[in-house]
Amino acid sequence: MAQRSVLVRAIWFLLVGWWLTPIVVNIAWALNVTVILAPIGIKVVNLVPTVLTLQEPRSLGRPGLERGQHSLLIRALYFVFVGWWLSFFWANLTALLAITIIGLPIAIWMANRLPFVTSLYRFHG
Repeated sequence: MAQRSVLVRAIWFLLVGWWLTPIVVNIAWALNVTVILAPIGIKVVNLVPTVLTLQEPRSLGRPGLERGQHSLLIRALYFVFVGWWLSFFWANLTALLAITIIGLPIAIWMANRLPFVTSLYRFHG
């Protein structure tokens, strides 16, 4: 999918992204602390960069081929022991920084890395 213009992304952030991101982050985290809904929570976390600034992930090549990703077992173990709680703090700090002019560039950088912090998923945006 083609990336949206900087102007469209800035307008989205100003009107929607700054307030919707903390809501999405906390819904995702609530889903992540349940065993049954954690897969949905992880998918929602992967959407955070898009919710904040309409950042679209870039394809790495052939569909279905996830080159550069850690194995599912490693990602699952990381999520169980580290990702679920670290992502909660990371995402809420991101949301806090996003409402400040000085913190906004850092917040965008952090939002793009949230999927990795949560489950070692490389969001290629």
